[in-house]
Amino acid sequence: MYKISQAIYQNGSLILSERLSPTLEGKRFKVIILDTDEIETRRERFFQLVEKHNFALPVNYRFNRDELYDR
Repeated sequence: MYKISQAIYQNGSLILSERLSPTLEGKRFKVIILDTDEIETRRERFFQLVEKHNFALPVNYRFNRDELYDR
């Protein structure tokens, strides 16, 4: 089973943002900690890179695959 959920770490405890199914009571889980701030930082850097290399095509531009491959 795979489930992605968000949580907050407070006073040495991990507090989930939603309740899990009662059928999971007593089971062991592997937890992967992923800092969402780091993801947001990478995302912002990616979009800055895209914006830096962005350009506008002319209104009348039409992609021609035959011309690209010299058919």
